[in-house]
Amino acid sequence: MQHPHPHPHRRRRVLRSALTGAAALVAAGLTVLSPGSAEAATARQVEKLDRGVVSVHTSSGNLVSWRWLGTDPDDVSFNVYRAGTKVNSAPVTGSTNYFHSGAAAEADYTVRAIVGGVEQADSVHAVQLRTGYKDVPISPPAGGTTPDGVAYTYEANDASVADLDGDGALDFVLKWQPTNAKDNSQSGCTGNTILDGVKLDGSRLWRIDLGRNIRSGAHYTQFQAYDYDGDGKAEIAMKTADGTVDGTGAVIGSPSADHRNSSGYVLSGPEYLTMFNGLTGKAMQSVDYVPARGTVSSWGDSYGNRVDRFLAGTAYLDGARPSLVMARGYYTRTVIAAWDWRGGAFTRRWTFDTNSSTNSGKGYDGQGSHSLSVGDVDNDGKDEIVYGAMAVDDNGNGLWTTKTGHGDAQHLGDLDPSHAGLEYFKVSESASQPAELSINPANGTVNWKLAACCDNGRGVAGDIWAGNDGAEVWSASDTSIRDEGGATKGREPSSVNFLSWWDGDTVRELLDGTHIDKYGTSSDTRLLTGASVHSNNGTKATPSLSGDILGDWREEVVWPTSDNKALRIYSTPIETSTKITTLLHDTMYRTGLAWQNTAYNQPPHPSFFIGNAMATAPRPTVYTP
Repeated sequence: MQHPHPHPHRRRRVLRSALTGAAALVAAGLTVLSPGSAEAATARQVEKLDRGVVSVHTSSGNLVSWRWLGTDPDDVSFNVYRAGTKVNSAPVTGSTNYFHSGAAAEADYTVRAIVGGVEQADSVHAVQLRTGYKDVPISPPAGGTTPDGVAYTYEANDASVADLDGDGALDFVLKWQPTNAKDNSQSGCTGNTILDGVKLDGSRLWRIDLGRNIRSGAHYTQFQAYDYDGDGKAEIAMKTADGTVDGTGAVIGSPSADHRNSSGYVLSGPEYLTMFNGLTGKAMQSVDYVPARGTVSSWGDSYGNRVDRFLAGTAYLDGARPSLVMARGYYTRTVIAAWDWRGGAFTRRWTFDTNSSTNSGKGYDGQGSHSLSVGDVDNDGKDEIVYGAMAVDDNGNGLWTTKTGHGDAQHLGDLDPSHAGLEYFKVSESASQPAELSINPANGTVNWKLAACCDNGRGVAGDIWAGNDGAEVWSASDTSIRDEGGATKGREPSSVNFLSWWDGDTVRELLDGTHIDKYGTSSDTRLLTGASVHSNNGTKATPSLSGDILGDWREEVVWPTSDNKALRIYSTPIETSTKITTLLHDTMYRTGLAWQNTAYNQPPHPSFFIGNAMATAPRPTVYTP
């Protein structure tokens, strides 16, 4: 029986890999108490990552940075080697980066951890960003022409990362979207949606073609890449249909079926949920998608808009191992199904349905956003699903609803470090609902709200300014930034989109389109402009991916090049004196990276506060397969 501390992410201790007895208990699914702690959270399964060394070249030298793993000791230090020769005079203790002044762009670095005074073996060799970025070669699929005579080509769209082959390095899962992709409200046929598994050197592991019976667009294909069964290699989960071709060339269902109607919608035929092998792209099992579409008009319209609104995520519903979450609907009826992938097979953990006798009439219907958030909102050690203006508990029961309706953007995180637990901020699309809300995600209490005004299409929460305690929040309909209590604090930033930890301090930066800016009280300062790259998803102007995928805790940003021939990875060239465990081993942040591609992409948030005057970052309680 677990008895969580009321604010568990303030008290975590790392389960060191050296504690083999504890690791064995963890592997058996038992709660392990860390040394020196009266109580501790259940250890969570995370990826067994390599050191993630990256070298970013500048005119004055190279910034070398690397991961502080969740399985490293608290007091680990590091030495940095160039071609086998140590370059640092004293062990690096207070951070996980080192600036090597005057070094050439092609300098080859490794890092060696020092544990208990003993230097360990060499790390992997650094990924070299010789021009400030690294290009991962990709190959666009051949275009085509739809039955209604519309020609299309392919653009690199959203991406995710996961270790597909078990070598400790993250690989990309890239979605290719045809240029005639559609919003659900738009009629017309689309090209097929295609997904590639790609290693950092550009090697393509597989290509999956979802086929003509999965319509292309931001709301149709939500994919999840995660190691669900703990075998050390990630799996890929997606909705599939007749004619989907897996990475080995095998076809799911009928290869000849064409369920598109005269308007290009797919409103008949079977729908599946398929788990693909991350290494080969092989379809390992397909089950009926839950929920079935049933009567199309019962979702709110008869032409196929609301019935095909899908969301997806990954959550530690038992507090220890990840589960897959697949959902349908948010404007009217909502159904969320949680799945476990164990031993090569799906098991459905639970289904939440706003139409069920348990939930009907309680105000859960019509509350979904264009994305979802995952986190332990009630401090019981298990994850909940925050689904817009409502939340579902780890056991599939409704947790709360504010009945304030649909929204385009939402942010769940430790936004107020003076308050225990997580905070939640969202905006509303309805002109009859509050334009912005701050909600206590533990119970759905509305802390403050702004008056209704309009379709408020953007909102962000993050600590972008050191002049205010905790995070700032702002939205497209507002004219200033606000603090955690809703009080106005100053000039609204130049963008209302994405966030990135980019420079050397712990205040977060603004990411929008193809650039990164630092907020200032009079104006914003441009820190990075991507070279010959494009953003994705129209006015949403999001990168393929943004997050801590290499090096230290700062965040990389990945945009496709303008010709869609490469994914261009940018990593910060700026030194930091702050030491934080890789955010990939904070499971709230890691699942945030996994759901980032879902519908209207949003930035990931960790389970603890990173920002001005932050406390020492907690260590995660994790184990690796």
